[in-house]
Amino acid sequence: MKIGKWLSVALTVFGMVMAIPGQGHEASPANGTDVAGKAAWVTGERIAANEAQNWMSHGRGYDEKRYSPLVQIDVNNIAQLKLAWFQDLPTKRGQEATPIVVDGMMFTTSAWSHVQAFDAASGRPLWSFDPKVPGVNGIKACCDVVNRGVAVWKGKVFVGTIDGRLIALDAKSGKVLWSKVTVDQSKPYTITGAPRVIKGKVLIGNGGAEMGVRGYLSAYDADKGTLIWRFYTTPNPKGKPDGAVSDKIIAKLVAPTWFDGEWKNSGGGGTVWDSLAYDPELDLLYVGVDNGSPWNYMVRSGGKGDNLFLSSILALRPDTGEYVWHYQTTPGDEWDYAATQSIILADMEIGGQKRKVLMQVPKNGFFYVIDRKTGELLSAKPIVETTWAKSIDIASGRPNIEPDARYSVNGKPFFGLPSPYGAHSWHSMAFDPALGLAFIPAQDISFPFVAESKYKSRGLTMNLGTDLSGTAELPDEQKEKVATRSRLKGAIIAWDPVTQKQAWRVDQAGPTNGGLLATAGGLVFQGNGAGEFVAFRATNGERLWSFPAQTGIIAAPVSYSIDGRQYISIVVGWGGGYALVMGEGVNRSRVLTFTLDGKAELPAVETVKANQPTLPEPILPVATAMSTGKQVYSRYCFACHGLNAVSGGITPDLRRSPIVYNQSTFNAVVRKGALADRGMVSFASEITLEETEAVRAYLIERARESYAQPPGK
Repeated sequence: MKIGKWLSVALTVFGMVMAIPGQGHEASPANGTDVAGKAAWVTGERIAANEAQNWMSHGRGYDEKRYSPLVQIDVNNIAQLKLAWFQDLPTKRGQEATPIVVDGMMFTTSAWSHVQAFDAASGRPLWSFDPKVPGVNGIKACCDVVNRGVAVWKGKVFVGTIDGRLIALDAKSGKVLWSKVTVDQSKPYTITGAPRVIKGKVLIGNGGAEMGVRGYLSAYDADKGTLIWRFYTTPNPKGKPDGAVSDKIIAKLVAPTWFDGEWKNSGGGGTVWDSLAYDPELDLLYVGVDNGSPWNYMVRSGGKGDNLFLSSILALRPDTGEYVWHYQTTPGDEWDYAATQSIILADMEIGGQKRKVLMQVPKNGFFYVIDRKTGELLSAKPIVETTWAKSIDIASGRPNIEPDARYSVNGKPFFGLPSPYGAHSWHSMAFDPALGLAFIPAQDISFPFVAESKYKSRGLTMNLGTDLSGTAELPDEQKEKVATRSRLKGAIIAWDPVTQKQAWRVDQAGPTNGGLLATAGGLVFQGNGAGEFVAFRATNGERLWSFPAQTGIIAAPVSYSIDGRQYISIVVGWGGGYALVMGEGVNRSRVLTFTLDGKAELPAVETVKANQPTLPEPILPVATAMSTGKQVYSRYCFACHGLNAVSGGITPDLRRSPIVYNQSTFNAVVRKGALADRGMVSFASEITLEETEAVRAYLIERARESYAQPPGK
């Protein structure tokens, strides 16, 4: 077949499954709607007032409880819940957004940082906005080109984009009011998290720790878009002040915890990409900080120092960014145990004393209860099995790390629980103040941590210092652990933070947990990777209702009311980091909204026949393909195309792609960037021609091994 025809086929195959940014125009307003005439005038006073009918901030209130006081939908009538409306979204990648609902208007986002506004009662589209993120920026995202939502403030809608911009839109029309580049776009920074607005300041962080960047949080004026303050979470690699509010505390407290190592080239990591909470009474902003760059502690900092503020919770003054206190959950982290997970604020009685507490379950598997005024650790217990540390010393606040867990320092592989996916990842937990229970989308996944030999920083890939190729051998004494304890499980865990004990647990078939919503109707809502949207009884986890969503769900639901009618709404669509690497599913991106009298129905699912090309012949010796080819694939390709070349269903399964079976076509895509506008950039700067052919040989061998198996196996 001629190269031109091959490339045409290749473009068609990739185009069917990869999101194409830049389609449509900037804003598409719908005419003749009274709802759109409202300005979505959100203020701090309104958020703090806990208006039952609205969902005005990412976690509903500043306390991020994700608890709705609405009671119309309850345990007695949940069986009557029906689909009221749905709207398809424009991109077929992971959907992680939490919708914001204000006075009848819904604002949400989809992959590639698109923004949509709907009439929240009818689902009628009001306007849409495409920031036209260049597809080449997709390579900078470790875990899919996702977006977790917007912030709304005084008639403006704020969104962060994958390429590092913060954009203010007019809430009525979607028109751009201002746009600011918040990162050095020459470096692998991204923004996937939802902004928050506190006291007229738009707070936005960024991602990219796995790729090699330095983390910080920025505050911009909501009206003008001017930068007010910036707080860095790691020292300046050049040893100089940044001219930022963090300079003083970095010099005094942070810099002494870092030693010579790769962090001076990578920036150290510590990005702020998700969790933020605020206490108006104490006037304290709480910030969750990511893991280190690279993961490998010996490479990063010579195996020495706590490496502040990695894997930490920070308390800052929102007006100035001034440091107040910190608590580090995982000192000297080398397991990707980020502390960017949900931060929830609540008041409760502990030991006979009323305490203002902060709760978090970071990736490391412990449930932390912290005095949010002082940063004092009150209690910490594991919610799942943890092998890196069995306990936390309450007096010092430090984990009792198991000696074998320091795989980079010991030079020996370590079989770890939790895995880098975390006992709890970004998927939102919720808290019911009436029951005093926190609901956690937990994960129970094991992982062999193996230090990469002869570490070298590379472009266009994650720089971890940890071997992900699967070629390293675990020591004999740990092989049995892998065989008997290797797992891919998930669960909803209801946890009592006062007693630090599990109240109930509902196990899932797999680890693909979506975010959670708790309501005063005695319900807990969650979507899952199997494509179900489910309601559970909050007191005991009894399954009461479910809806077949036709696609995997990872985002969190919300609840609101309009004209006395309560709604439950969720953004669905399979994707995200786990789905790309290990998952198995189909993406049908939509907003689904339910009421007790809903009458809508989803269209029937169309069956798509899987591509199964002719069985190929080997092109290189099997040993070369399965060693060199697999190693290069694992370094550069697996994060998008799946572990062992098994696609999660969101990006192409390369074992079944005709691109792989023609050298010229494969090189046109991999080395010449023929699909760069769709995120598949040229890797010629990183992979030699010989390595490219070895990867192709590996993919052909995987195709031969799995020829008789269905997709996803």
